[in-house]
Amino acid sequence: MKQSFSRRGAITAGIAAGASLAAPSLSLAQVARRNVSSFSMQDWRDHFDDLGKATIVADTSSRALHFWNHDGTDYRIYPTSVPISEELTKRGYTSIVRKKVGPSWTPTPSQLERYPDWEPIGPGPENPLGTHAMYLSWPAYIIHGTHDTRKIGRASSDGCIGLYNEKIEELYGLCPVGTQVRII
Repeated sequence: MKQSFSRRGAITAGIAAGASLAAPSLSLAQVARRNVSSFSMQDWRDHFDDLGKATIVADTSSRALHFWNHDGTDYRIYPTSVPISEELTKRGYTSIVRKKVGPSWTPTPSQLERYPDWEPIGPGPENPLGTHAMYLSWPAYIIHGTHDTRKIGRASSDGCIGLYNEKIEELYGLCPVGTQVRII
């Protein structure tokens, strides 16, 4: 059987060959695009009956904190660090009960088990809580800043939700005491 190529066959073969050469760059572009943001969009109505004073949903799976102001006209998403393990992750409803600029840090019980020589650290550039902290009604669970920017986007805390210092400063200004919070 003799094989012959028509002009259409040659063009089709050329396109297929070109596509196979382009495939590695296309697959890399698709991977990069998926990695740009793993944030899952949230709707406050899926979590609360009303917006209250303000509302936060901290999504530990997508490592994002969602904020809505009291009337829903201001919606913001922030990248976060999340607890390092399931055992340290608390989920459910809470609220901001106290806020502090220049917080002091005290090791958590789980940290003291691993590092018994750790001491509290006062406000300053080495403080793991960063520049601002918003304390939740749960003990030792805080939404705070961090000086270690490598932690953002990772499971790296002992139970807290961490933000870049400039982002926690912004969020701190938006959230009154009494802001409702849900950790999912």
